[in-house]
Amino acid sequence: MDQQKDKILIVEDEADTRFILERLLQKNDYEVKSAENGLIALEVLKSYKPKVIIADWTMPQMDGLKLCNILKADEESKLIYFIVLTARASLKDRVTGLDVGADDFLVKPVENQELLARIRSGVRIHNLQYELKSIEHNKALIEMACTIGHKINNPLSSLHMSVKNLQSELNEKTINSNKEDFYVIEESIERIKKFIEALQNLQNPEFEGYALNNKMLKID
Repeated sequence: MDQQKDKILIVEDEADTRFILERLLQKNDYEVKSAENGLIALEVLKSYKPKVIIADWTMPQMDGLKLCNILKADEESKLIYFIVLTARASLKDRVTGLDVGADDFLVKPVENQELLARIRSGVRIHNLQYELKSIEHNKALIEMACTIGHKINNPLSSLHMSVKNLQSELNEKTINSNKEDFYVIEESIERIKKFIEALQNLQNPEFEGYALNNKMLKID
């Protein structure tokens, strides 16, 4: 099976520049989409999830820095590596861009090999950040599962002891007449015990489909 191509989004208002960048990246085995300005890019990003965005600083309607500021403030898009293309080479301009969260700058006209090198670096950084985020997310899920298991286990133990004490105080006739109810209680306690054990032994959290496009933690 072919390896999935890394996705890149180009945000550039000049048609010729946009066309050249698209051809360059496609030739180097990237999956590429483009947008004419930041507003259009936001629409594209609703269904397209790139690892790297290359955006011109100066564009109509919404420029590259405004787009960067919006994406870096959003939890779902802040890990996208954002490269700003600009004719502005001053230190002040670079500081302005860094303040809104831009990851890298390239001054126009851009040399092809340098652009490709920056993109490769951006993809690596994105992958590492995403992996770290996944590790932290899984760690938080495991800690939460252990906490829930512990919190359920304590009252469950009390319930189990209470049922046993109740059975010891009832006469045999009463126990027999409520035999099915006691069986259901004991079976339910055992099922909850197994659930707690699975929570406390959770190592690699996985999810499965649930109602209304929701997902739930898979507990074996």
